[in-house]
Amino acid sequence: MLIPFRDPNALLERTRADWPDHGDLWVFGYASLIWRPEFEAAEQRTALVRGWHRAFRMRSRVNRGSPEQPGLVFALVSGGMCRGRVFRIPRERADDELVRLWQREMPTGVYDPRWLPCQTPGGTVQALAFTLSRRSPSYTGRLDDAQLLHILRHAEGRYGTTLDYLLQTAHALRDCQVRDREIERLVALARGQGLA
Repeated sequence: MLIPFRDPNALLERTRADWPDHGDLWVFGYASLIWRPEFEAAEQRTALVRGWHRAFRMRSRVNRGSPEQPGLVFALVSGGMCRGRVFRIPRERADDELVRLWQREMPTGVYDPRWLPCQTPGGTVQALAFTLSRRSPSYTGRLDDAQLLHILRHAEGRYGTTLDYLLQTAHALRDCQVRDREIERLVALARGQGLA
């Protein structure tokens, strides 16, 4: 299935226009941004976002899979809550880093970028988060364990396998003292099949 192209530049301009106070840039990480942010943060904190949850339900046809064997990556989907990390980029570097972040996360405009209130030990901050609509063609919905195992066994893209992505995310969350029972279940499922 072809993913409809949405203009990343238009989405970037809208995100800039909605940027609270145009001060320091806060970014919410819930998966690979935690363990591979590709920017230097002046500060990072554990954070809780309400109304959204981390879900292993986004197809990856390039980074962690291929058109012939799509992989999976995590997405921030509406409902529930999500623990992750927020990163602060100082204002003087924020514009440049936002453009670099956009090139990484938004080359096809698949995400719906949003400024979300993130509760941290130092107070609430408005952070940029990359969310996914359940109406997106990239959203898989619930997959059964047999489908998940097939993907974990076979999907590989330019940044590596879906399995490696899952394991790195699980490791990073453990390091942050963030528990995610579904990720723990998926890792146990993979280990039970000798994949990890």
